[in-house]
Amino acid sequence: MFTGIVSALGEVKAVERLDGLTRLSISAPYAVKDVAIGASIAHEGCCLTVVEAAPETRGLRYVVEVAPESLALTTLGGLKPGDRVNLERSLRVGDELGGHMVQGHVDGLGDVLAVVKDGEGWRLKIKPPPSIARLIAPKGSIAVNGVSLTVNEVDAEGFGVLVIPHTWAVTTLSRLKSGDRVNLEADLMARYAARLIEARST
Repeated sequence: MFTGIVSALGEVKAVERLDGLTRLSISAPYAVKDVAIGASIAHEGCCLTVVEAAPETRGLRYVVEVAPESLALTTLGGLKPGDRVNLERSLRVGDELGGHMVQGHVDGLGDVLAVVKDGEGWRLKIKPPPSIARLIAPKGSIAVNGVSLTVNEVDAEGFGVLVIPHTWAVTTLSRLKSGDRVNLEADLMARYAARLIEARST
């Protein structure tokens, strides 16, 4: 479980494509003692398991394995050496819940329609896939590339979010441009509410 508050930016160091999965080697500013083998780390909003880890001069370098389905349904399939990724370590009991409850299970890919400067912040307009459009509501929460954001408006084209300067500076959202695709995870409570409504109508 995560909160959608990015704790570090990682860098893809290597991409190894094997039969049935892809191995990503990531450099991150985490201490080796804080990342055990088997630990869960969200990468651009996708929960992945650490299978190898070794210290580096400024942190550690670790390996995660990505299944074909995750590669096909998220932006992870397009990663290449040198790319930066939003990272968040899994929530621990007692940690501050600064964003909203995020599972690290991407619901679908959204299309960035516009990136517009708005005062000191930035506004993103995103078109979600039809499968989750009904789960997105004004003032609700959504995870975009693993970042917890508040939905400002919803219309026939999609939804809009405002990104504050701090979040813009410390996440990969600042690299987005019109035409890019983003990993979206709908709010957990909205998902369960929709399922309850469906169950009651059958």
